[in-house]
Amino acid sequence: PADSPDAAQAGARSAPAPVTDVAKLCVCDLLVAQCDVNCCCDPDCSAEDFSLFTTCSVPVVTGDSQLCSQKAAVYSLDVEANPPERIFKLIDQVNPSIFCIHATNYKQAMYLKSPEIPTPENFDRLLDKFGGATFSAEPDSWNLDTDAQNPPDANETYRYEYGVPVQTEDAFLRLPSPVVSSWCSDANPAGFLVNQATKCIRSVSVEKCDSIQALSMLFYINSSILAVPKSSQMVNITVQSIVVQSLNGMRTLLNSSDVLRLPMVLDGLCINAVLGVNYHITHTDTGEIIEAAAAFVLGAISKEALSIEQSFEISFTQENTQPVLLSGNPGYVVGLPVRAGFRPQGYPFPAGFLSNKHGQLTILQSTATQDCLAAQGARAPVLFGYNMISGCKLRITAAMKCQPLAQTLLDVLKGQSFPEYVASFGNSQAQDVLDWVPITQLHISEQMISNTLQSSCQIPVSLGIEVKWTKYGSLVNPQARIVNVTATITTTTLKQLPSGRERIIPITSSVVFTDISSPAEPGYKAWPTINIKLPFDFFYPFV
Repeated sequence: PADSPDAAQAGARSAPAPVTDVAKLCVCDLLVAQCDVNCCCDPDCSAEDFSLFTTCSVPVVTGDSQLCSQKAAVYSLDVEANPPERIFKLIDQVNPSIFCIHATNYKQAMYLKSPEIPTPENFDRLLDKFGGATFSAEPDSWNLDTDAQNPPDANETYRYEYGVPVQTEDAFLRLPSPVVSSWCSDANPAGFLVNQATKCIRSVSVEKCDSIQALSMLFYINSSILAVPKSSQMVNITVQSIVVQSLNGMRTLLNSSDVLRLPMVLDGLCINAVLGVNYHITHTDTGEIIEAAAAFVLGAISKEALSIEQSFEISFTQENTQPVLLSGNPGYVVGLPVRAGFRPQGYPFPAGFLSNKHGQLTILQSTATQDCLAAQGARAPVLFGYNMISGCKLRITAAMKCQPLAQTLLDVLKGQSFPEYVASFGNSQAQDVLDWVPITQLHISEQMISNTLQSSCQIPVSLGIEVKWTKYGSLVNPQARIVNVTATITTTTLKQLPSGRERIIPITSSVVFTDISSPAEPGYKAWPTINIKLPFDFFYPFV
Protein backbone atom coordinates (compact mmCIF):
# COMPACT_ATOMS: atom_id res chain seq x y z
CA PRO A 1 0.00 0.00 0.00
CA ALA A 2 1.08 3.57 -0.69
CA ASP A 3 0.78 4.61 2.96
CA SER A 4 2.93 1.79 4.36
CA PRO A 5 6.25 2.64 6.08
CA ASP A 6 8.14 0.68 3.43
CA ALA A 7 6.87 3.06 0.78
CA ALA A 8 8.69 5.89 2.53
CA GLN A 9 11.95 4.38 1.40
CA ALA A 10 10.97 4.35 -2.29
CA GLY A 11 12.80 7.61 -2.97
CA ALA A 12 16.03 6.60 -1.28
CA ARG A 13 18.87 5.51 -3.53
CA SER A 14 22.16 3.96 -2.59
CA ALA A 15 25.29 4.33 -4.65
CA PRO A 16 25.91 1.19 -6.77
CA ALA A 17 29.06 -0.84 -6.75
CA PRO A 18 31.88 0.83 -8.72
CA VAL A 19 32.11 -0.19 -12.35
CA THR A 20 35.91 -0.19 -12.33
CA ASP A 21 38.05 -2.08 -9.82
CA VAL A 22 40.97 0.34 -9.41
CA ALA A 23 43.01 -2.33 -7.64
CA LYS A 24 43.14 -4.24 -10.94
CA LEU A 25 43.57 -1.19 -13.14
CA CYS A 26 47.11 -0.36 -14.30
CA VAL A 27 47.71 2.33 -16.92
CA CYS A 28 51.50 1.86 -17.06
CA ASP A 29 51.35 -1.90 -17.78
CA LEU A 30 52.47 -1.81 -21.42
CA LEU A 31 54.46 -5.04 -21.85
CA VAL A 32 52.64 -8.36 -22.12
CA ALA A 33 53.73 -10.92 -19.48
CA GLN A 34 56.70 -8.70 -18.56
CA CYS A 35 57.43 -6.33 -15.72
CA ASP A 36 57.40 -2.65 -16.69
CA VAL A 37 60.10 -0.60 -14.99
CA ASN A 38 58.82 1.59 -12.12
CA CYS A 39 55.25 0.45 -12.77
CA CYS A 40 54.19 -0.33 -9.21
CA CYS A 41 50.74 -1.61 -10.24
CA ASP A 42 52.03 -4.11 -12.82
CA PRO A 43 50.80 -7.59 -11.78
CA ASP A 44 53.73 -9.17 -13.69
CA CYS A 45 56.27 -7.62 -11.30
CA SER A 46 57.58 -9.65 -8.37
CA ALA A 47 58.94 -8.54 -5.01
CA GLU A 48 62.45 -8.76 -6.44
CA ASP A 49 61.45 -6.42 -9.28
CA PHE A 50 59.92 -3.93 -6.83
CA SER A 51 63.16 -3.86 -4.79
CA LEU A 52 64.96 -2.47 -7.88
CA PHE A 53 62.43 0.32 -8.53
CA THR A 54 63.50 3.91 -7.85
CA THR A 55 59.99 5.43 -7.88
CA CYS A 56 56.40 4.69 -8.84
CA SER A 57 55.68 6.20 -12.26
CA VAL A 58 51.91 6.14 -11.51
CA PRO A 59 51.47 6.68 -7.76
CA VAL A 60 47.65 6.99 -7.79
CA VAL A 61 45.15 5.06 -9.92
CA THR A 62 41.50 6.17 -9.98
CA GLY A 63 38.44 5.43 -12.06
CA ASP A 64 36.09 8.13 -13.33
CA SER A 65 37.41 11.53 -12.19
CA GLN A 66 33.89 13.03 -12.36
CA LEU A 67 32.56 10.88 -9.49
CA CYS A 68 32.00 12.67 -6.18
CA SER A 69 33.46 9.78 -4.18
CA GLN A 70 35.41 6.77 -5.37
CA LYS A 71 38.12 4.32 -4.47
CA ALA A 72 41.74 5.17 -5.28
CA ALA A 73 44.72 2.81 -5.38
CA VAL A 74 47.84 4.43 -3.93
CA TYR A 75 51.30 2.98 -4.65
CA SER A 76 54.59 3.93 -3.02
CA LEU A 77 58.01 2.49 -2.20
CA ASP A 78 59.44 1.86 1.25
CA VAL A 79 63.09 2.63 0.56
CA GLU A 80 64.04 2.17 4.21
CA ALA A 81 63.13 -1.51 4.10
CA ASN A 82 65.84 -4.04 3.24
CA PRO A 83 65.31 -4.84 0.46
CA PRO A 84 62.97 -1.98 -0.63
CA GLU A 85 59.38 -3.06 -1.07
CA ARG A 86 56.20 -1.75 -2.61
CA ILE A 87 53.36 -0.38 -0.45
CA PHE A 88 49.77 -0.61 -1.69
CA LYS A 89 46.78 1.20 -0.13
CA LEU A 90 43.13 1.43 -1.16
CA ILE A 91 41.59 4.70 0.04
CA ASP A 92 38.37 6.67 -0.40
CA GLN A 93 38.91 9.80 -2.50
CA VAL A 94 36.51 12.77 -2.45
CA ASN A 95 36.15 15.02 -5.49
CA PRO A 96 36.37 18.70 -4.37
CA SER A 97 34.55 19.93 -7.49
CA ILE A 98 31.01 21.30 -7.05
CA PHE A 99 30.03 19.59 -10.31
CA CYS A 100 30.40 15.85 -9.78
CA ILE A 101 28.46 12.62 -10.30
CA HIS A 102 27.05 11.05 -7.13
CA ALA A 103 26.13 7.68 -8.61
CA THR A 104 26.46 6.14 -12.09
CA ASN A 105 23.16 4.26 -11.88
CA TYR A 106 21.57 5.79 -14.99
CA LYS A 107 22.46 3.43 -17.84
CA GLN A 108 21.30 5.84 -20.55
CA ALA A 109 23.94 8.33 -19.37
CA MET A 110 26.73 5.92 -20.36
CA TYR A 111 26.35 6.95 -23.98
CA LEU A 112 25.20 10.01 -25.88
CA LYS A 113 21.59 9.76 -26.93
CA SER A 114 20.31 12.10 -29.60
CA PRO A 115 17.23 14.02 -28.45
CA GLU A 116 13.97 13.17 -30.16
CA ILE A 117 13.21 15.64 -32.96
CA PRO A 118 9.65 16.98 -32.89
CA THR A 119 7.50 15.86 -35.80
CA PRO A 120 3.79 16.29 -36.57
CA GLU A 121 3.26 12.74 -35.27
CA ASN A 122 5.01 13.07 -31.88
CA PHE A 123 4.52 16.80 -31.18
CA ASP A 124 1.51 16.35 -28.87
CA ARG A 125 3.27 13.63 -26.88
CA LEU A 126 6.43 15.73 -26.40
CA LEU A 127 4.33 18.75 -25.46
CA ASP A 128 2.55 16.76 -22.75
CA LYS A 129 5.87 15.50 -21.38
CA PHE A 130 8.05 18.63 -21.54
CA GLY A 131 5.57 21.48 -21.91
CA GLY A 132 4.78 21.98 -18.21
CA ALA A 133 6.62 24.05 -15.62
CA THR A 134 8.42 20.90 -14.42
CA PHE A 135 8.94 17.40 -15.74
CA SER A 136 10.69 14.23 -14.63
CA ALA A 137 13.71 12.87 -16.47
CA GLU A 138 13.66 9.59 -14.56
CA PRO A 139 12.91 6.56 -16.74
CA ASP A 140 10.49 3.92 -15.55
CA SER A 141 13.33 1.39 -15.59
CA TRP A 142 14.91 2.93 -12.48
CA ASN A 143 14.52 0.62 -9.53
CA LEU A 144 13.98 2.94 -6.59
CA ASP A 145 13.40 0.15 -4.10
CA THR A 146 16.84 -0.85 -2.92
CA ASP A 147 15.65 -3.01 -0.01
CA ALA A 148 15.75 -6.11 -2.21
CA GLN A 149 19.33 -5.45 -3.27
CA ASN A 150 20.54 -4.25 0.12
CA PRO A 151 18.60 -6.12 2.83
CA PRO A 152 18.72 -4.21 6.12
CA ASP A 153 20.74 -5.61 8.96
CA ALA A 154 18.60 -6.28 11.99
CA ASN A 155 21.35 -5.10 14.30
CA GLU A 156 22.19 -1.94 12.31
CA THR A 157 21.45 1.40 13.96
CA TYR A 158 20.13 4.02 11.54
CA ARG A 159 20.53 7.73 11.89
CA TYR A 160 20.23 10.83 9.78
CA GLU A 161 23.39 12.13 8.16
CA TYR A 162 24.08 15.51 6.59
CA GLY A 163 22.13 16.02 3.37
CA VAL A 164 19.99 12.88 3.66
CA PRO A 165 16.32 13.64 2.85
CA VAL A 166 14.14 13.92 5.96
CA GLN A 167 11.76 10.98 5.65
CA THR A 168 8.08 10.93 6.51
CA GLU A 169 5.58 8.11 6.76
CA ASP A 170 4.56 8.48 3.11
CA ALA A 171 7.71 9.88 1.37
CA PHE A 172 9.85 12.81 2.53
CA LEU A 173 9.42 16.26 4.02
CA ARG A 174 8.62 18.61 1.15
CA LEU A 175 10.18 22.04 0.82
CA PRO A 176 8.66 23.54 -2.35
CA SER A 177 11.14 25.41 -4.51
CA PRO A 178 11.54 26.65 -8.10
CA VAL A 179 13.17 24.10 -10.38
CA VAL A 180 13.19 24.89 -14.09
CA SER A 181 11.30 28.18 -13.82
CA SER A 182 9.98 30.26 -10.92
CA TRP A 183 6.95 27.97 -10.48
CA CYS A 184 6.78 25.87 -7.33
CA SER A 185 7.75 22.21 -7.44
CA ASP A 186 6.68 20.06 -4.47
CA ALA A 187 9.22 17.35 -5.30
CA ASN A 188 12.12 19.06 -3.49
CA PRO A 189 13.08 17.09 -0.35
CA ALA A 190 14.40 18.80 2.76
CA GLY A 191 17.93 17.60 3.53
CA PHE A 192 18.96 16.90 7.12
CA LEU A 193 21.01 19.78 8.62
CA VAL A 194 20.67 21.74 5.34
CA ASN A 195 19.17 25.12 6.18
CA GLN A 196 17.23 26.36 3.17
CA ALA A 197 15.08 29.34 2.22
CA THR A 198 13.14 29.31 -1.04
CA LYS A 199 10.54 31.42 -2.85
CA CYS A 200 8.41 30.32 -5.77
CA ILE A 201 5.23 31.18 -7.69
CA ARG A 202 2.05 29.11 -7.29
CA SER A 203 -0.81 29.18 -9.79
CA VAL A 204 -4.14 29.72 -7.99
CA SER A 205 -7.83 30.04 -8.69
CA VAL A 206 -9.97 31.70 -6.04
CA GLU A 207 -13.02 29.62 -6.95
CA LYS A 208 -11.04 26.39 -6.33
CA CYS A 209 -8.73 27.56 -3.51
CA ASP A 210 -10.32 25.21 -0.96
CA SER A 211 -9.33 22.23 -3.15
CA ILE A 212 -5.71 23.30 -3.85
CA GLN A 213 -3.60 21.22 -1.46
CA ALA A 214 -0.60 23.56 -1.50
CA LEU A 215 -2.74 26.37 -0.04
CA SER A 216 -3.81 24.31 2.99
CA MET A 217 -1.95 23.95 6.29
CA LEU A 218 -2.73 20.22 6.25
CA PHE A 219 -0.50 19.73 3.21
CA TYR A 220 2.56 20.69 5.28
CA ILE A 221 1.83 19.01 8.64
CA ASN A 222 -0.31 15.95 7.92
CA SER A 223 2.66 13.56 7.47
CA SER A 224 4.65 12.57 10.53
CA ILE A 225 8.46 12.58 10.32
CA LEU A 226 10.50 9.44 10.94
CA ALA A 227 12.72 9.96 13.99
CA VAL A 228 15.49 8.00 12.22
CA PRO A 229 15.47 6.47 8.73
CA LYS A 230 13.76 3.10 8.34
CA SER A 231 12.09 3.25 11.74
CA SER A 232 8.52 3.12 13.00
CA GLN A 233 9.03 5.93 15.53
CA MET A 234 7.14 9.02 14.38
CA VAL A 235 7.49 12.70 15.23
CA ASN A 236 4.40 14.80 14.62
CA ILE A 237 4.75 18.29 13.14
CA THR A 238 3.20 20.79 15.55
CA VAL A 239 1.97 24.29 14.68
CA GLN A 240 4.27 26.77 16.39
CA SER A 241 2.56 30.00 15.35
CA ILE A 242 0.12 31.45 12.84
CA VAL A 243 0.45 34.93 11.36
CA VAL A 244 -2.40 36.37 9.28
CA GLN A 245 -1.53 38.80 6.48
CA SER A 246 -4.08 41.20 5.04
CA LEU A 247 -4.33 42.28 1.41
CA ASN A 248 -2.32 45.44 2.13
CA GLY A 249 0.51 43.44 3.72
CA MET A 250 -0.25 44.06 7.41
CA ARG A 251 0.52 41.02 9.58
CA THR A 252 -1.13 39.97 12.85
CA LEU A 253 0.06 37.19 15.16
CA LEU A 254 -2.80 35.03 16.40
CA ASN A 255 -2.93 34.32 20.12
CA SER A 256 -3.81 30.68 19.62
CA SER A 257 -2.27 28.29 17.12
CA ASP A 258 -4.30 25.26 18.16
CA VAL A 259 -7.12 25.93 15.67
CA LEU A 260 -6.45 24.64 12.17
CA ARG A 261 -7.41 27.27 9.61
CA LEU A 262 -8.29 25.86 6.21
CA PRO A 263 -8.61 27.90 3.00
CA MET A 264 -12.14 28.94 2.04
CA VAL A 265 -13.92 31.36 -0.26
CA LEU A 266 -15.53 34.33 1.47
CA ASP A 267 -16.92 37.43 -0.27
CA GLY A 268 -14.95 36.77 -3.42
CA LEU A 269 -11.68 36.26 -1.50
CA CYS A 270 -9.70 33.13 -0.74
CA ILE A 271 -8.82 33.44 2.96
CA ASN A 272 -6.46 31.34 5.13
CA ALA A 273 -4.27 30.52 2.12
CA VAL A 274 -0.71 29.50 2.99
CA LEU A 275 1.76 32.21 1.93
CA GLY A 276 4.77 30.98 3.91
CA VAL A 277 5.94 28.04 6.02
CA ASN A 278 8.93 27.99 8.37
CA TYR A 279 9.97 24.55 9.62
CA HIS A 280 12.15 24.17 12.71
CA ILE A 281 13.63 20.72 13.38
CA THR A 282 15.27 19.76 16.69
CA HIS A 283 17.66 16.80 16.65
CA THR A 284 20.09 14.98 18.94
CA ASP A 285 23.85 14.75 18.50
CA THR A 286 23.36 11.17 17.22
CA GLY A 287 21.24 12.24 14.23
CA GLU A 288 17.77 11.55 15.64
CA ILE A 289 14.89 13.97 15.11
CA ILE A 290 13.00 14.56 18.35
CA GLU A 291 10.81 17.58 17.56
CA ALA A 292 9.35 19.32 14.52
CA ALA A 293 7.40 22.58 14.39
CA ALA A 294 5.99 24.75 11.63
CA ALA A 295 5.20 28.49 11.67
CA PHE A 296 2.64 29.62 9.08
CA VAL A 297 1.84 32.87 7.33
CA LEU A 298 -1.75 32.84 6.08
CA GLY A 299 -3.25 35.45 3.82
CA ALA A 300 -6.11 36.44 1.56
CA ILE A 301 -6.10 36.18 -2.24
CA SER A 302 -8.23 38.43 -4.39
CA LYS A 303 -10.20 37.03 -7.29
CA GLU A 304 -8.07 39.01 -9.77
CA ALA A 305 -4.91 37.15 -8.72
CA LEU A 306 -3.82 34.32 -11.00
CA SER A 307 -0.75 33.39 -8.97
CA ILE A 308 0.85 34.05 -5.58
CA GLU A 309 4.39 33.97 -4.22
CA GLN A 310 5.05 31.48 -1.44
CA SER A 311 8.13 31.40 0.80
CA PHE A 312 9.50 28.35 2.60
CA GLU A 313 12.29 27.96 5.12
CA ILE A 314 13.73 25.16 7.23
CA SER A 315 16.31 25.29 10.03
CA PHE A 316 17.88 22.67 12.29
CA THR A 317 18.94 23.00 15.93
CA GLN A 318 20.64 20.44 18.14
CA GLU A 319 18.94 19.90 21.49
CA ASN A 320 20.34 21.81 24.47
CA THR A 321 22.22 24.19 22.16
CA GLN A 322 21.61 27.68 20.90
CA PRO A 323 21.29 28.24 17.13
CA VAL A 324 24.17 30.11 15.47
CA LEU A 325 23.06 33.42 14.05
CA LEU A 326 24.09 34.21 10.49
CA SER A 327 25.72 37.49 9.48
CA GLY A 328 24.37 37.69 5.95
CA ASN A 329 22.96 35.61 3.13
CA PRO A 330 25.30 35.02 1.46
CA GLY A 331 27.54 38.10 1.80
CA TYR A 332 28.31 39.86 5.06
CA VAL A 333 26.06 42.70 6.18
CA VAL A 334 27.81 45.77 7.60
CA GLY A 335 27.45 45.88 11.37
CA LEU A 336 26.92 42.13 11.89
CA PRO A 337 29.54 39.97 13.68
CA VAL A 338 32.34 38.25 11.76
CA ARG A 339 31.82 34.51 12.20
CA ALA A 340 34.85 32.45 13.19
CA GLY A 341 35.84 29.00 14.40
CA PHE A 342 38.60 26.45 14.59
CA ARG A 343 39.15 22.93 13.33
CA PRO A 344 39.38 20.37 16.16
CA GLN A 345 41.78 17.48 15.73
CA GLY A 346 40.34 14.78 13.50
CA TYR A 347 37.51 16.88 12.04
CA PRO A 348 37.41 17.44 8.25
CA PHE A 349 35.78 20.86 8.56
CA PRO A 350 35.70 23.84 10.98
CA ALA A 351 33.34 22.66 13.70
CA GLY A 352 30.85 24.35 16.00
CA PHE A 353 33.29 24.72 18.89
CA LEU A 354 34.08 28.37 18.27
CA SER A 355 35.87 31.27 19.95
CA ASN A 356 32.84 31.98 22.10
CA LYS A 357 29.31 30.69 22.45
CA HIS A 358 28.14 32.72 19.43
CA GLY A 359 30.99 31.68 17.12
CA GLN A 360 32.31 35.18 16.50
CA LEU A 361 35.70 36.80 16.07
CA THR A 362 36.28 38.96 19.16
CA ILE A 363 38.77 41.51 20.51
CA LEU A 364 39.55 42.97 23.91
CA GLN A 365 36.67 45.01 25.33
CA SER A 366 37.59 48.27 27.05
CA THR A 367 36.43 48.65 30.64
CA ALA A 368 35.88 51.67 32.86
CA THR A 369 38.85 50.83 35.10
CA GLN A 370 41.24 50.32 32.14
CA ASP A 371 42.96 47.60 34.18
CA CYS A 372 44.28 44.83 31.91
CA LEU A 373 44.40 42.24 34.67
CA ALA A 374 40.77 42.94 35.55
CA ALA A 375 39.69 43.02 31.89
CA GLN A 376 40.67 39.40 31.23
CA GLY A 377 37.65 37.60 29.75
CA ALA A 378 35.81 40.75 28.61
CA ARG A 379 35.42 40.47 24.82
CA ALA A 380 33.65 42.50 22.14
CA PRO A 381 32.55 41.01 18.80
CA VAL A 382 34.26 42.22 15.63
CA LEU A 383 31.55 43.80 13.48
CA PHE A 384 31.97 43.59 9.72
CA GLY A 385 32.97 46.88 8.12
CA TYR A 386 33.64 48.65 11.43
CA ASN A 387 37.23 49.66 12.23
CA MET A 388 37.66 49.23 15.97
CA ILE A 389 40.28 49.95 18.63
CA SER A 390 40.27 49.11 22.31
CA GLY A 391 42.80 48.82 25.07
CA CYS A 392 43.78 48.81 28.70
CA LYS A 393 46.69 49.77 30.93
CA LEU A 394 49.11 47.38 32.61
CA ARG A 395 50.83 48.39 35.84
CA ILE A 396 54.16 46.56 36.08
CA THR A 397 56.04 46.13 39.35
CA ALA A 398 59.38 44.56 40.16
CA ALA A 399 57.68 41.58 41.83
CA MET A 400 55.99 40.41 38.61
CA LYS A 401 57.40 37.32 36.90
CA CYS A 402 58.02 37.57 33.16
CA GLN A 403 56.57 34.34 31.75
CA PRO A 404 53.24 34.35 33.68
CA LEU A 405 52.82 38.03 32.81
CA ALA A 406 53.43 37.40 29.10
CA GLN A 407 50.89 34.54 29.03
CA THR A 408 48.31 36.65 30.88
CA LEU A 409 48.67 39.50 28.39
CA LEU A 410 48.39 37.07 25.46
CA ASP A 411 45.12 35.75 26.93
CA VAL A 412 43.88 39.33 27.35
CA LEU A 413 44.62 40.17 23.70
CA LYS A 414 43.55 36.92 22.01
CA GLY A 415 41.08 35.47 24.47
CA GLN A 416 41.10 31.98 25.90
CA SER A 417 40.54 30.31 22.51
CA PHE A 418 41.55 32.40 19.52
CA PRO A 419 39.92 31.05 16.31
CA GLU A 420 41.88 29.58 13.43
CA TYR A 421 39.33 30.26 10.66
CA VAL A 422 36.95 33.01 9.60
CA ALA A 423 33.83 32.40 7.53
CA SER A 424 34.23 33.96 4.09
CA PHE A 425 30.46 34.51 3.79
CA GLY A 426 27.88 35.50 6.34
CA ASN A 427 26.02 32.20 5.89
CA SER A 428 28.98 29.81 5.54
CA GLN A 429 28.20 26.38 6.95
CA ALA A 430 30.69 24.33 8.97
CA GLN A 431 30.62 21.55 6.38
CA ASP A 432 31.69 23.83 3.52
CA VAL A 433 35.47 23.60 3.82
CA LEU A 434 36.18 26.06 1.01
CA ASP A 435 34.04 28.73 2.68
CA TRP A 436 36.47 29.15 5.60
CA VAL A 437 39.54 31.38 5.45
CA PRO A 438 42.53 30.55 7.70
CA ILE A 439 43.79 33.33 9.97
CA THR A 440 47.45 34.15 9.33
CA GLN A 441 49.22 34.93 12.60
CA LEU A 442 52.35 37.11 12.60
CA HIS A 443 54.69 38.25 15.39
CA ILE A 444 56.64 41.53 15.42
CA SER A 445 59.20 42.42 18.05
CA GLU A 446 59.96 45.97 19.21
CA GLN A 447 62.79 47.13 21.49
CA MET A 448 62.13 49.19 24.59
CA ILE A 449 65.15 51.25 25.57
CA SER A 450 66.00 51.28 29.26
CA ASN A 451 69.14 52.12 31.14
CA THR A 452 68.27 49.79 33.99
CA LEU A 453 69.85 46.40 33.24
CA GLN A 454 69.32 43.18 35.09
CA SER A 455 67.30 40.79 32.95
CA SER A 456 64.74 41.22 30.19
CA CYS A 457 61.79 39.38 28.61
CA GLN A 458 59.37 39.72 25.71
CA ILE A 459 55.73 40.62 26.47
CA PRO A 460 52.88 41.19 23.94
CA VAL A 461 51.59 44.75 23.89
CA SER A 462 49.21 44.89 20.91
CA LEU A 463 47.06 42.76 18.61
CA GLY A 464 46.23 44.11 15.16
CA ILE A 465 43.70 42.30 12.97
CA GLU A 466 43.41 43.20 9.27
CA VAL A 467 40.40 41.83 7.40
CA LYS A 468 40.60 42.02 3.61
CA TRP A 469 37.30 41.64 1.76
CA THR A 470 36.01 42.01 -1.76
CA LYS A 471 32.75 42.47 -3.61
CA TYR A 472 31.68 39.10 -4.99
CA GLY A 473 29.08 38.14 -7.59
CA SER A 474 26.86 40.33 -9.74
CA LEU A 475 27.72 43.99 -10.29
CA VAL A 476 24.05 44.79 -9.67
CA ASN A 477 23.96 43.16 -6.20
CA PRO A 478 27.55 42.52 -5.02
CA GLN A 479 28.07 40.42 -1.89
CA ALA A 480 30.78 41.07 0.70
CA ARG A 481 33.23 38.19 0.95
CA ILE A 482 36.24 37.91 3.28
CA VAL A 483 39.34 36.67 1.43
CA ASN A 484 42.17 37.16 3.94
CA VAL A 485 42.60 37.73 7.67
CA THR A 486 45.91 38.57 9.36
CA ALA A 487 46.42 38.79 13.13
CA THR A 488 49.69 40.50 14.16
CA ILE A 489 51.00 40.26 17.71
CA THR A 490 53.54 42.97 18.60
CA THR A 491 55.90 42.24 21.48
CA THR A 492 58.34 44.50 23.25
CA THR A 493 61.41 43.91 25.37
CA LEU A 494 60.75 44.70 29.01
CA LYS A 495 63.63 45.33 31.35
CA GLN A 496 63.23 44.21 34.93
CA LEU A 497 62.54 47.13 37.26
CA PRO A 498 64.42 47.75 40.46
CA SER A 499 62.64 47.16 43.74
CA GLY A 500 59.96 49.72 44.53
CA ARG A 501 59.65 51.02 40.95
CA GLU A 502 56.47 50.80 38.77
CA ARG A 503 55.71 51.37 35.11
CA ILE A 504 52.45 51.66 33.18
CA ILE A 505 52.34 50.18 29.66
CA PRO A 506 49.37 50.62 27.27
CA ILE A 507 47.95 47.41 25.74
CA THR A 508 45.94 47.91 22.53
CA SER A 509 43.80 45.79 20.23
CA SER A 510 42.52 46.95 16.84
CA VAL A 511 40.63 45.77 13.74
CA VAL A 512 40.90 47.27 10.26
CA PHE A 513 38.74 46.32 7.26
CA THR A 514 40.28 46.78 3.80
CA ASP A 515 38.29 46.64 0.55
CA ILE A 516 40.50 45.05 -2.12
CA SER A 517 37.83 44.89 -4.82
CA SER A 518 39.04 45.74 -8.31
CA PRO A 519 37.30 48.92 -9.54
CA ALA A 520 34.92 48.45 -12.46
CA GLU A 521 36.20 49.70 -15.78
CA PRO A 522 34.53 52.91 -17.05
CA GLY A 523 31.60 52.11 -19.30
CA TYR A 524 31.75 48.40 -18.52
CA LYS A 525 28.23 47.00 -18.69
CA ALA A 526 28.78 43.38 -19.65
CA TRP A 527 27.58 40.54 -17.44
CA PRO A 528 30.21 39.23 -15.01
CA THR A 529 31.61 35.84 -15.98
CA ILE A 530 32.34 32.77 -13.88
CA ASN A 531 35.40 30.78 -14.89
CA ILE A 532 33.90 27.30 -14.57
CA LYS A 533 34.04 24.58 -17.22
CA LEU A 534 30.74 22.71 -17.30
CA PRO A 535 30.27 19.18 -18.66
CA PHE A 536 29.29 19.16 -22.32
CA ASP A 537 25.86 17.67 -21.51
CA PHE A 538 25.23 19.68 -18.33
CA PHE A 539 22.11 21.38 -19.71
CA TYR A 540 20.75 18.31 -21.55
CA PRO A 541 18.00 18.03 -22.81
CA PHE A 542 18.00 21.83 -23.18
CA VAL A 543 20.04 23.51 -25.89
